[in-house]
Amino acid sequence: QVHVVESGGGLVQAGGSLRLSCAASGLTFSSGAMGWFRQAPGKERDFVAAINWSGGSTYYAEFVKGRFTISRDNAKNTVYLQMNSLKPEDTAVYYCGAHKFGSYSTFRSFDSWGQGTQVTVSS
Repeated sequence: QVHVVESGGGLVQAGGSLRLSCAASGLTFSSGAMGWFRQAPGKERDFVAAINWSGGSTYYAEFVKGRFTISRDNAKNTVYLQMNSLKPEDTAVYYCGAHKFGSYSTFRSFDSWGQGTQVTVSS
């Protein structure tokens, strides 16, 4: 079982940057893929990015390609999401999860969610 704590969210102006961190604990962290999702009020939890166990393969939602970068440091049990060129529509609670099975593009394939970190982008 992996336990995670997200941090790094905040209020930023459009065009700005934030770096989210996902600190994980548990024996299986370095052997599994991790993902970032986001959820706006009244909406489903949407896929943002995922990274395989080694960090050698990354996957992104179309709407963040070229702006966001996912990375991981297995020595620190941490996954990062560097977010650049932020837009007001990026406003949401961002969650980190551990991949369990199936497609990376659905939150149903992940578990061990943290409490999330709020990202608010003002126009």
